[in-house]
Amino acid sequence: MEVTFALQKLAAYKPRQSRKSKETFESGLALLEHGSYAKKGETGWDEVEKLALAALDQGNTEVADVRTFALSIYVTPPDAAVALYAPQRCLKILADKFPDSPRVDVLTGIRMEATERPEVVLRYYDELLEEDSSRAAIWRRKAHVLRQMGKIDKAVEELSAMLDTFYTEVEGWLELADIYLTCQQYTYALQSLSHALLLSPQNPSYFLQFAETAYLAEDIPLALKMFLQTVDMTDDDDGEMAPSDSIPSGITLRAWFGVKLLITEPRAASSSASQTSPPTTSNLSALDNLSTERLRTAYLDLKNESPPVAEGDLITALTALVK
Repeated sequence: MEVTFALQKLAAYKPRQSRKSKETFESGLALLEHGSYAKKGETGWDEVEKLALAALDQGNTEVADVRTFALSIYVTPPDAAVALYAPQRCLKILADKFPDSPRVDVLTGIRMEATERPEVVLRYYDELLEEDSSRAAIWRRKAHVLRQMGKIDKAVEELSAMLDTFYTEVEGWLELADIYLTCQQYTYALQSLSHALLLSPQNPSYFLQFAETAYLAEDIPLALKMFLQTVDMTDDDDGEMAPSDSIPSGITLRAWFGVKLLITEPRAASSSASQTSPPTTSNLSALDNLSTERLRTAYLDLKNESPPVAEGDLITALTALVK
């Protein structure tokens, strides 16, 4: 895994007890037990890192103390010891193989977040930043800890300082936008997202996020424009069939759903804080018909049954499907 991308993933890590994480944990234990990771080259070391994160996802925080692993083999059955102490074994293996690795430093911090007091973790991150202030991933982990502590102002301050230095950190702008969003500071969230769009103009998920945030900010013309931009980016003009004959799914379906919701808004033709021009009445009518047709097509494909006739019932039925 490319180092910069790996650090970005670690910087954005959040524990999640997903089915995939559980499968990674279970399959990784055999890899760890037999030591076969060393024979797989770079892929093997990546799998050790994934196992450490998957173990933390599954709540194996008891494995935090490296000193207890050596004792465990005498008091715990071998298979149970491998499972119980997997994360710390992974950290030890990676640290031995890659001393002074930025990835291991971040992974160590993530393990500490699961077992130590926030103040201890912050002190660890501060020490790393004092050694090298250019470590964006550490900066983001520090902001994450501050946010978990409820110190939102400090988290924003840390992220803003990082982004002043590392402007191209798209994930940092997205995280800053998410903080503002949870605080209902939608204008600031849109400003942060605009930087993400500038840095990654080909990513439709960012445009969708911008559109949904603009809706929350009650800038309906801007939200409609960005939903339509998302549709334009995700409809495959080079595919074997015309976009009008395709079946909307994923981001495209969510964007069309947003278009339909906005058109039914009494404010669809209202003024815009961003000074985005609202669509004309005739364009609104055409978009209404097109979005309805697109949603009916998607519903028929997803449910294998005729969609509700009433538009209100169609929107209600699709609400659960687009989440």
